[in-house]
Amino acid sequence: MLEGLSLLVSRELSSSCEHESKWIYNKFYVIELSSGKRRLENGEGTFLRKSSKWSDAIEREETMQGLSDLSLSQADQSDDQRQNGDHSNSSSLIHQIGRDISINCLLRCSRSDYGSIASLNRSFRSLIQSGELYRLRRQLGIIEHWVYFSCKLLEWEAFDPVHLRWMHLPRMTSNECFMCSDKESLAVGTELLVLGKEILSHVVYRYSILTNSWSLGTAMNNPRCLFASASLGEIAIVAGGCDPKGNILSSAELYNSNTGTWVTLPRMNKCRKMCSGVFMDGKFYVIGGIGVGNPNELTCGEMYDLETRMWYEIPNMFPVHNGEAGATDTPATAKAPPLLAVVKNELYAAYYAEQEVRKYDKERNLWVTVGGLPERAVSMNGWGLAFRACGDRLIVLGGPRALDGGIIEVNAWDPDQGPSHWSLLASKHSGSFVYNCAVMGC
Repeated sequence: MLEGLSLLVSRELSSSCEHESKWIYNKFYVIELSSGKRRLENGEGTFLRKSSKWSDAIEREETMQGLSDLSLSQADQSDDQRQNGDHSNSSSLIHQIGRDISINCLLRCSRSDYGSIASLNRSFRSLIQSGELYRLRRQLGIIEHWVYFSCKLLEWEAFDPVHLRWMHLPRMTSNECFMCSDKESLAVGTELLVLGKEILSHVVYRYSILTNSWSLGTAMNNPRCLFASASLGEIAIVAGGCDPKGNILSSAELYNSNTGTWVTLPRMNKCRKMCSGVFMDGKFYVIGGIGVGNPNELTCGEMYDLETRMWYEIPNMFPVHNGEAGATDTPATAKAPPLLAVVKNELYAAYYAEQEVRKYDKERNLWVTVGGLPERAVSMNGWGLAFRACGDRLIVLGGPRALDGGIIEVNAWDPDQGPSHWSLLASKHSGSFVYNCAVMGC
């Protein structure tokens, strides 16, 4: 039997361009071989033989609790019998095919399955928690984008838009001051950072998908809130915001998730708070916000070039949005920062008052309407609505509110498919006000 399995695995590995659905079978072989078990002949084995399509296999996977469980805590519950059963040459992972091919198979597994794979034995657990698989996936361009969001204080969920799975993260442990403070979030590398204020200082909480746990992260060199931020692979940049005394900042910092450190960058040309940040064409942009001594929104943007370490101001990059100047009595401080997202190096903005999506024309420095927002996308001056890029699609997270808590909906649109046609990916009863949202690609 091993001879047949080995032949199948080697054939699957012969071409990196073959359809992803074939890797579903390797995933089950990884689990079966490493457990030292014969292939199941009944029950689950029957459906494996019948599931010839990726979509069929995924649908049935969800009935298997082990494969749909986000938590890596299973790995810590392995009993002595399993540990004693580890192969003596466990460094090869699946000793019948060797370490390199074993890792090649694991790279093609969905990352939602890594918790179950880590529970097989100590070698798999060590590999998963080392982050090596995610580094290799990034090098090969194998990236899955998940949406992380919070609709309840200190509670976070994750949504897999490919397999349409909802997952709960462990509850954050912090004091009431942090719970009630204004919080910012960003996803970088394999980490989700949530930044807020406790009684005496600003703090950073770090969630790691490698361990499925929260811990205190490294504080910024210059703590702040209401800042612009964006991530690119293993790095993220934050800029502007307010310091603990309420002063509006022009400073910026770069975070490296591999080292867990912050590095101070050159200052922007203007101080600004309540601004938004994006990466586009490998450069970091800060857009919108409120400056010093002027309660109105800034219309200029700034671009930071990582190679030259210089900031460049872009006049009139983001004219007064959500109604012309003077058309609304809502002060700038009551409005949400600009709702921005970048897909394939193209910048989009959600104009919530007009219920429009606009695209930035880089050559002409102006915004062009390309469609509308989902009908049930509700916000309070932009607050409570998430507008994000998720791979090649735009994602809107939000929904109608009701006395019983409302409904959270995830809508997606691929701009390459023409005028905005939003698809409802999933919905469920939940708090429909989105406090924080970040997209992690790894």
